[in-house]
Amino acid sequence: MPHLIGPDFIGIQTEELDAARAFYTDVVGLKVAAQSPPGAVVFDTKPIPFAIRTPLVELKHTEGLGQGVAIWFGCDDADALHEHLRRHGTHIAFAPKDGPFGRYFAFCDPFGYTITVHTVAHS
Repeated sequence: MPHLIGPDFIGIQTEELDAARAFYTDVVGLKVAAQSPPGAVVFDTKPIPFAIRTPLVELKHTEGLGQGVAIWFGCDDADALHEHLRRHGTHIAFAPKDGPFGRYFAFCDPFGYTITVHTVAHS
């Protein structure tokens, strides 16, 4: 029987592609991948690529972008990234706390999505 293997790509949509690129590179610290298709910016994230793209649907009439979907990013230090984002005026959904995957917190990007960040354990 055919079956899903697992997440292979994550993308969010925004009408403000240039502003989203600036936020995710200049504030969050992601690096842009070597290639991106037209209307999108793909970031060099591992193990799963993350991208922002122009909308496939009319977003102006959509409320609660991403509600019910959890997007988690690993990072090297959730507490330090939280402080960095806070200093840059990013809305913090909840402050760092201990959880099943280590220290984690969530921020809201300027485009309506909530992103959760956790410290990745070093082996």
